[in-house]
Amino acid sequence: MTFEMPQFALAAPEIWLGIMICVVLVADLFDRSQESQLAFFLTQLTLVVMIWLAFATHWGTGSEITFNGMYVSDGLAAILKGAVAGLTAITVGYSRDYLRQRGLLTGEFFLLTLIATLGMSVMASASSMLVLYIGLELLSLSLYAMVAFDRDSRDGSEAAMKYFVLGALASGMLLYGMSMIYGAAGSLLIGDIAAAAAAGENQLLMAFGMTFAFVGVAFKFGAAPFHMWIPDVYQGAPTAVTAFLGSAPKVAALALFLRLLAEGLGDLHAQWQTMAMILAVASLVIGNLFALVQTNLKRMLAYSTVSHIGFLFLGLIAGTDEGFAAALFYAISYGIMAAGAFGMIILLSRQGFEAEMIDDMRGLNDRHSGFALVMLLLMFSMTGIPGTVGFYAKWLVLQALIASGHIWLAILAVVFAVIGAFYYLRVLKAVYFDRVESPEPLTAPRGQRVVIATNGGLVLLLGLFPDLLISACRAAFGL
Repeated sequence: MTFEMPQFALAAPEIWLGIMICVVLVADLFDRSQESQLAFFLTQLTLVVMIWLAFATHWGTGSEITFNGMYVSDGLAAILKGAVAGLTAITVGYSRDYLRQRGLLTGEFFLLTLIATLGMSVMASASSMLVLYIGLELLSLSLYAMVAFDRDSRDGSEAAMKYFVLGALASGMLLYGMSMIYGAAGSLLIGDIAAAAAAGENQLLMAFGMTFAFVGVAFKFGAAPFHMWIPDVYQGAPTAVTAFLGSAPKVAALALFLRLLAEGLGDLHAQWQTMAMILAVASLVIGNLFALVQTNLKRMLAYSTVSHIGFLFLGLIAGTDEGFAAALFYAISYGIMAAGAFGMIILLSRQGFEAEMIDDMRGLNDRHSGFALVMLLLMFSMTGIPGTVGFYAKWLVLQALIASGHIWLAILAVVFAVIGAFYYLRVLKAVYFDRVESPEPLTAPRGQRVVIATNGGLVLLLGLFPDLLISACRAAFGL
């Protein structure tokens, strides 16, 4: 085996992140502000530069593989990394004042966020099962620590323990599946696995490995029936962590699916398609029906996440490049919507008070009409009402699904989207029609106002002018 010098320039986003993680760690030691201001600004700078590096390095260069076949640079990697960094920057922007009010504003939060982002970035460019797993564990271990970040919270500790135990089980299932796939293909590289699957080598062992790997991926998504951790973790974690957990890692889970199952095991589509159908239908049914009866907004959004993952899986079921592009657009759109929804909870929360009940949204229009308008856009977008990015996300998925001949699944998805509209509109009823006796004007720090306005603006602008993002997602698959 001859050694080839890797093209380090292709890994510029990960190298930049790794260097800045060390810089943030050291800079925070010498920051005397007591509020980790330096770590916050360095983190945001790191994420903004990473977006630029992702597109400058990967976009428009074709597909290049380096590091002995373990790292791939292509348009898909650019979109995934740009989305992950952008969503992370939005959630970090929300988190600063929330963490300060609770005495949790330390450099470790930003450090863990950057390490998780590095893990997601590694997954986006992985061309080997080993690299995929390393990226996944970097992400998972950071998230376990972030969920338990408030050490004085019993709910947070309980949520972190549940997440850790179930996450370890899912990682074990994924790793067991990967070991079977390795045994069947004789290689860890995604390209070699695809070639072995196409040649029909060791089909039974490959199918067994694919099944276990699929279960592990489904858990990382939070698809039913592997969704048990989502409501408890979303409710128990600090809302700043929940906002991060509910946005960027969903894009990373899609990266895991696309690299391992779509690229590596694409020739076994007929086999994993059936499992994807079962998970999609189960997610749509369980997510929407359980969300209907929730009074806690964070739990409602958790079950809503399950239903959205079901919708995302519908795009993957098609098994076509159009379907994968639709799923990518859906994941990015949902990340923007989820970040905004949890951002509204952060905005309404105060020291000693979490605005996590639907009733806490009562009279929001009387207290601040601008924030109420953003909440309206977010709930309309999650429902899939035209004029918002959520409409086009659902439309593209349904289009790909019908083109692949799964009309009954498209009809089922529309039915449950209508059912889902009820619990989103119930939030808007509290915002606009429920009154409080003496509404106090709602104030928020300038930073949070800028982030929530940007978040709401993205939902509206991408709903009115979706062409740029749609074209980018399609171009990532050569369409």
